[in-house]
Amino acid sequence: MKTPIKQSGFTLLEILVAMLILAIGLLGLAGLMVSSMRDNLSASHRTQATWMAYGIIDRMRANRVGALAGSYATAMSAAAACSAAIPAGTVPAQDIAAWKSQLACVLPAGTGSIAVNTASRAATIVIRWDDSRGTQGTATQTFRVETQL
Repeated sequence: MKTPIKQSGFTLLEILVAMLILAIGLLGLAGLMVSSMRDNLSASHRTQATWMAYGIIDRMRANRVGALAGSYATAMSAAAACSAAIPAGTVPAQDIAAWKSQLACVLPAGTGSIAVNTASRAATIVIRWDDSRGTQGTATQTFRVETQL
């Protein structure tokens, strides 16, 4: 009867292959986490834009007379500075200044516009911000809400 020949080193090769597979899996998991965080940030910005749009709509409905007179109409401009100070003036001017400041504070390069059709009592709110971190480019996102006052 022959004695079996002892093989050595084969288990080491199996461990190296297992470590390679594990390393590739962990790299894939890290990439998935980075992608998830980027998409969550983008979704958070969309949620903030939604809240901001409905916030100005509520302000316009609270001052319906001023809104239907066109006092809330404002054009899209460069992003305002993030500031807690509200300038003195009429209620619509204060509401717009506070809204634009909040947009700048909450969204990257956030700005917005309001268009009011006094004949149909319809208001269109457009919010725009830079979502280049969420889309890995220089994409500008736009959120648009149309409502009846």
